Amino acid sequence: MIKVLMICHGNICRSAAAEVVLNQLAREAGLEGVLRAESAAATREEIGNDIYPPMKQALERRGYACPRHAARQTARADYEKYDHIVGMDDENLRDMRRIYGGDPAGKLSYLMDWAGQPGRSVEDPWYTGDFEGVLSQIEAGCKGMLEKLR
Repeated sequence: MIKVLMICHGNICRSAAAEVVLNQLAREAGLEGVLRAESAAATREEIGNDIYPPMKQALERRGYACPRHAARQTARADYEKYDHIVGMDDENLRDMRRIYGGDPAGKLSYLMDWAGQPGRSVEDPWYTGDFEGVLSQIEAGCKGMLEKLR
């Protein structure tokens, strides 16, 4: 089983959406028992909260099933538990390196690295309000990841 952890600031928009998208794409590709995504936050601000309603609506409009979600903060132990740990922006990667004590096994990446756009951030819709555009970025990254991990 390939285990992927998606990380963003609060785990209610980008990383939660990436978890939903990657898991549904894996199911549709017949890889449900082969690839599994989970998500977490770099911070504690939103712990316990569900996917932010405008992001959930954007996901549902595109046909993604959104199970109940409870935001959580990533912990040092996650570094050993997951094969790939994927951040959305520079701040997330800095926080991840601090929390995990670096990246000795080379597990950290940006989501857009998987879409052939190395180092590019997934915009934060909390500030831009562009949930549809962000979801398109997330889909591109998740599709690229699925293709590369097959």
